[in-house]
Amino acid sequence: MPSSSREHQQAELRIEEHIKHFPYYVQEYVRAKKRAGLSPTTILEYLYDYKKFFDWLRQEGLADYKDNASIPYSVLEHLRKRDVEFFIDYLKEERIEERKGIWKNRSDARVNRYIQALKSLFNYLTKETEDDQGECYFYRNVLAKITTQKGKETAKRRARRINSVILSSDEINEFISFLKYEYEQALSTRERNMFLRNKERDVALISLMLGSGVRVSEVASLTLSDIDMSKNMIDVIRKGGKADSVNVLSSAMSDLNDYLSVRKVRYGASDSDIYVFLSRYKGKAQPISVRTIQNNLNKYTTAFTSGKSLSPHKLRHSFASEWLRSGGNLVLLRDQLGHSSIETTTLYTNLSDQDGQEFMDKIEHFRNNES
Repeated sequence: MPSSSREHQQAELRIEEHIKHFPYYVQEYVRAKKRAGLSPTTILEYLYDYKKFFDWLRQEGLADYKDNASIPYSVLEHLRKRDVEFFIDYLKEERIEERKGIWKNRSDARVNRYIQALKSLFNYLTKETEDDQGECYFYRNVLAKITTQKGKETAKRRARRINSVILSSDEINEFISFLKYEYEQALSTRERNMFLRNKERDVALISLMLGSGVRVSEVASLTLSDIDMSKNMIDVIRKGGKADSVNVLSSAMSDLNDYLSVRKVRYGASDSDIYVFLSRYKGKAQPISVRTIQNNLNKYTTAFTSGKSLSPHKLRHSFASEWLRSGGNLVLLRDQLGHSSIETTTLYTNLSDQDGQEFMDKIEHFRNNES
């Protein structure tokens, strides 16, 4: 098993590309968080957020320096609460082009992630740093005065929203069958040829996610040595670099085996191509990217649902819901999904309206029989 996922390896490379454009104290922060075990993908996302923040400081005249790397920590030390609030307002009001001609504002959740990233940096600078005199770089933490906006929906409302964009048990089987036998029928000759070239791969990918609940980054990082066909299990690298073994439905393993039987010839794979899922670029086998998986899933689910796309994470929701409806318990689901706490798992397990109505019907039936 690789020491870290391919996603983490790529994030490490991008961190090295970006970190040179930041002040030394941000570089120290990154090294400290790496030592503490913070995920490289999380650190990279934080760097993107810090770039936005530092760019804004210079744009607004709060940091009169030629580039972000030149901004001293004294600028952060003397920021006023209203300055940070203006930045938050800017994040909320900025228009983002989602795709050509389609614009939107950032969600409250995305704005909250910016705030959390900045809180992490300011906490480090005011609590964990040390200068030549043994003191922190500064102590005034303006981000401690900023609160994040909490969600305004109940668990039931969230459950209804989630269940509107996941697949039921019957729909999961129908979706896999749709990919295998129906999807290609509505395509042009060129589109059909492209689909057939990758059909076994894409069926196996989606079947594996729906048959195990693994994350898209975990399936993209899967290597040949991670597969145990005899036990219907795969080894994965979880968040935080933790190695884990995951149970997989036998039907998904069968789809995976179908793909493996054509993998070498279809993608020109050699013995050095250790990753399971490949694409072909300029005649050479390449590990498939998370973005490609996401784009393909969006295309397939949009066709299956006649317009409603599903993300890889919604496939994870679908698996979790099916697990519980089949009688699986919460603790085993936590282990299957690779969560560190049972509280995280409960977010996936809200009963659907249909389940709730079935219980209501049972209560009604019981009361009628008692009266």
